[in-house]
Amino acid sequence: MKEDLNFHGNELIQLQTFYTVGAVVGQIPFMFLFTYLPMHWVIPGLDIAWGIFTLLQYRTTSFAELAAYRFLVGWFEAAYFPGMHYIFGAWYRGDEIGRRGGVFYVGLSLGTLTAGLITAGASNNLEGVAGLAGWRWMYIICALITIPVGVLGYFVLPGTPDKPNKWFLNDEDIAVAQARLKDDGHHVGNENVTWQTLKKVAMGWHFWVLIAFDFFFWNSGTQSVGGFLLWLKSLNRFSKGRTNELGAIAPVLGIFYTLLTCFASDLILGPAWAITAIHVVHMLGNTILTVWDVPEVAKWFAFMLSYASVAMSSVLYGWVNTQLRGSPAQRAFILVLINTTSQASTAWTHLLVFPTLDAPRFQKGYPYAIANSALLILTAHGLRIWLKKREWVSLFFLPLSEWWLGARAPEVNKALGPGCELRTTLR
Repeated sequence: MKEDLNFHGNELIQLQTFYTVGAVVGQIPFMFLFTYLPMHWVIPGLDIAWGIFTLLQYRTTSFAELAAYRFLVGWFEAAYFPGMHYIFGAWYRGDEIGRRGGVFYVGLSLGTLTAGLITAGASNNLEGVAGLAGWRWMYIICALITIPVGVLGYFVLPGTPDKPNKWFLNDEDIAVAQARLKDDGHHVGNENVTWQTLKKVAMGWHFWVLIAFDFFFWNSGTQSVGGFLLWLKSLNRFSKGRTNELGAIAPVLGIFYTLLTCFASDLILGPAWAITAIHVVHMLGNTILTVWDVPEVAKWFAFMLSYASVAMSSVLYGWVNTQLRGSPAQRAFILVLINTTSQASTAWTHLLVFPTLDAPRFQKGYPYAIANSALLILTAHGLRIWLKKREWVSLFFLPLSEWWLGARAPEVNKALGPGCELRTTLR
C-alpha cells in the first residue's frame, strides 16, 4: 500500500487518526440510542455498514480517498465495542462477566490474527490477480467475511432483558435471567437515557473516576501503532507475506493473555489485582523497548508482550458494568462516554508520541505507555480500596445506625413534631 499510494511520511499514522476520529464521533449518538433501540438490530446493522466501507477501500487511488473510507469504517465500527459490553452487563453478574467478556475479546484477537494471515495470503498468492495488488484483495476478502456475519447477528444476538431477541430467547429464558439479575441488584426494566441521566452522571463519582481509569487503559497500549511490523520490515530480512505471518504471533499470544487475565479476575484475583498482574508484564516489555539497545531476542520477547495491555479490557468494562448495574441508562451513557473520551485522546497522543517517522523505536511512545500502565494500576487499587470501604460501611455502620434510629424514633419524632417524622431506614 505504501508504495502503491506513494506514501512517504506520516501517512500511516494519519490514516489511523482519521479512523480514530470516525470511531470517536460515531459513538456519540449511541450514548442515547442504546436504551431506545433493540441491540440485536443496532450491532448487526453497524457491522454490515462497516463491511461495505471495508470493501470500498479496495478501489482507493489516493491518500484522501482512503482517509475518507477509514473515517467511515471507524464511524460504523464505533459503537460495536461498548455496545457488546452493554449487552454483557445486561445479562451477567459481576462474578461472571469478566470471563464472558474475555471469550468475546478472544474473537477480536482472532480477527486481528486472521487479518494478518489474510494479508499475508493475499500478498503471497493474489498479487496481480485481476490486476489488483494483494493489499486490495485483503479488503475484498475481509468484507466478504464481515457482511454475512452481520446478517447472522440479527438472529443470534440476545438483545437485552427489556428488549430481547425473540428469535433467540423464549419467555422462560428471559424470566430466569431477570430473576437472577434482580437477586444481584440489577435493574432489569426499561430505563431510557434522558437529560436527568446526564445530571446524575455529572453529579456522581462514577464518570470522573472511570474516565481516568479508561484513559490510562487506552493510552497504555502499543499494539495498534504497528511497531512490531515496522521493526520486522526494518530488518530487511523477510518478504511482505512472511512479515505479515510473523506479525500474527503477538495476537495469538494475546488470546492466552486475555483468557488468563479474565478467568483469574473472576475466579481468583478480582479486577484490581488481575489488572496489576498483566500490566506489570506489559511494563516489562515496554521497558525493554525503551532501552532498545538490547539483543535481538530481547526485542522479540518484548514485542510478544505487546498484547498484554489489552488483555484486561473485559475486566475493566466488566467492572464498570457491575458498578452501574442499578441503572441501565447510566450504564449505557457512561460506557459509551468513557470509551469515546479515552479513544479520542489517542487521536492526538499517538500523533505526539508514536509518529511513523520515529518507528520502530518510538523513543517517546514506549515510556509514555509505561507511565499510563503505572497510573492504571494505581487507579485500580484506589477504586478497589474505596469500594471495599463503602461495602464495609454498608455492612456494619448502616445496620447499626438503622437500629439506633429505630429504637429512638418515637422520642425523636415527638421532638420534631407532626409532618417531620424521622425515617427509620437510611437505604
